[in-house]
Amino acid sequence: MTFKVSSVQFQHKASDKAYNLSRIAHFTNEAILEGSQLVAFPEMCITGYWHVPKMDRDGLYALAEPLSGPSISYVAAMAREKGIAIGAGFLELAEDQSLYNSYAVCMPDGQVHCHRKLHAWEHRLISSGNAYTVFDTPWGVRAGILICWDNNLIENARANALLGAEMLIAPHQAGGGYSVSPHGMKRIPVEKWTRRHEDPEAIEAEIRGPNGREWFMRWLPSRAHDNGMFLVFSNGVGQDEDEVRTGNATILDPYGRILVETWQAADAMVSTEIDLGLLDKCTGQRWIRGRRPELYGCLTEPNPQGLSPMDARFSDTSTRKPSRTDETS
Repeated sequence: MTFKVSSVQFQHKASDKAYNLSRIAHFTNEAILEGSQLVAFPEMCITGYWHVPKMDRDGLYALAEPLSGPSISYVAAMAREKGIAIGAGFLELAEDQSLYNSYAVCMPDGQVHCHRKLHAWEHRLISSGNAYTVFDTPWGVRAGILICWDNNLIENARANALLGAEMLIAPHQAGGGYSVSPHGMKRIPVEKWTRRHEDPEAIEAEIRGPNGREWFMRWLPSRAHDNGMFLVFSNGVGQDEDEVRTGNATILDPYGRILVETWQAADAMVSTEIDLGLLDKCTGQRWIRGRRPELYGCLTEPNPQGLSPMDARFSDTSTRKPSRTDETS
């Protein structure tokens, strides 16, 4: 059995929900023309992203909406009307007034599956979610959602696989960010984006280089391969405050092979057929049957050096564990 999936990268406008929803509508129509049954958009693409850390409490609460609010209601109505599943990110206001970086997949039958980012670090007032989001689809594949940094912690992808996920929807706002890791990704000069038409080679080199595609390729294929899942990677692109997102919209098969990708320095969409026959006896799904959970108790023990998601994201303290020599010197 096959079905078609699209992944979109686009440059949102900060707090301009009307504009961002118009881009979602535009690319949804493009995905329908491609024959897709599912189209995935980036993390927090409805609200905008990198301006959020600078906002005060009143600004955050003015920007946030409940799942039943006008933005997701608009996306859900479009999914029902057009007969396509649409995934999009927003800032959620929960019933208890907590805030979440959330992602809603609106299904053609009216169901809405909402995932709250498990490792939120964008603002002290944004809480982290406490549950995985895995659900059945009409196309004979079980899907999961992990938002941006959720995907960087390998336990989350494995948990999705153990809950039956065969396709992982992975929305991001990434690439071109500053990492304190000495050999991690670094910021891309904004001028390379603003001069992308005059010097397209310079921005393409960044999108394909160590601050973009090369960084994603260090770990995205392993999430797909090791867990036997298709992976639908969607990302922002272009200038977002003082950073440049690299797009790199990509769809991978359960062997970690790239089915389709783009390195355009522009709003863009990639689409491909998903062949569910690849799931049978793929490496990840074969190996997962040999797990020995009795050995994995250390995975659930509290970490005495553990940090909150925000502190872990920005801490520049050493991660080396002291050796016996260090302890006795």
